[in-house]
Amino acid sequence: MARLHQQPICLASSLLVPWLTLAAPTWLSLSGVGPCWAVLWLLPWALVDGPVSGLTAGLCLGLVLDGFNLGGASQLPALMALGWWWGRLGRRAPPIQGSFNLGLLAWIGTALVGLSLWLQTLLIQFDSSVSLLHSWGLHTFLAQSLITGLVAPLLVSWMLLIWRRLARA
Repeated sequence: MARLHQQPICLASSLLVPWLTLAAPTWLSLSGVGPCWAVLWLLPWALVDGPVSGLTAGLCLGLVLDGFNLGGASQLPALMALGWWWGRLGRRAPPIQGSFNLGLLAWIGTALVGLSLWLQTLLIQFDSSVSLLHSWGLHTFLAQSLITGLVAPLLVSWMLLIWRRLARA
């Protein structure tokens, strides 16, 4: 059985994550906030390829996406934890195929990434933490979680179908 990380087309698809993050298509946004593309790519990758590959993919995605950010908060810990957790879920549980399940996992993943960024920002800017509780943070957190949870059933199920076929080949 061929591993997913040995398929060049699958590895090349990871380049879409930073591109879509920078491009931020407006037609796929909710109040100006787009989905968390890293979660949408990492979820099917980890479910198909396992926990070690999910952890490594989360590390690589986190490093690339943190390179775009000048702030101190990092997506790296949350993406690595999600990659490992989803990889274990894909290996130990029956195959996840339902649209509701995929949407829920993507929503939880985006919520964890958002909470991780918010907590890191609170710790880094401890003196001015009162200003961090403004509505823009909550708005971004809720909008990104919601749009990712709504897009995930369509996009992630399609990627899961293709990548499972490639992994079996």
